[in-house]
Amino acid sequence: MNHPGARTANQPIRSPGPSAGAAVTAAPAENETALRPKKTILCVDDNEQALSVRTFLLETRGYRVIPALSPQHALEVVEQSMPGSLDLLLSGLNMPQMDGNELVRRAKQLQPALPAMIVSGTSGSGDRACCADVFLPKGANSPAEMIERIRVLVARKRGPKKSFAPSRVEFDPAIAS
Repeated sequence: MNHPGARTANQPIRSPGPSAGAAVTAAPAENETALRPKKTILCVDDNEQALSVRTFLLETRGYRVIPALSPQHALEVVEQSMPGSLDLLLSGLNMPQMDGNELVRRAKQLQPALPAMIVSGTSGSGDRACCADVFLPKGANSPAEMIERIRVLVARKRGPKKSFAPSRVEFDPAIAS
């Protein structure tokens, strides 16, 4: 039943004010976020369901995700990526052929500044994840805590800071006169 003046599902929300007919626009913070380049996370897990859930969680938080179902595929991605183009390697620990720790070790040989996080379903395996910057046992942390850890890791991404040397200007007395 429609009531007079009621908004239907496909009508934009209007804001009262000087231009009462104008639709509400996005807040400046949202516009600023949209202008920043997305951080890229290489997400690796041999469990397709876990990889899908993690990819969805990260993409809905604004990250660009490159999913990989095997450590071998992940290493190919790292090899083919320009240094600095990947912002984080997020991997499971227990995978066939190569565990997450070995994957992180090899990836850091290729790109030493690449931060890495290992997530594992077995709580006693933290000592095996010695090559990663962060180890999170699955289930011991909420998705919000994992996202916060990722945000911090991506923000403090290691490596040389980009510096811009000022161009040298030579003084030419012939031009000055």
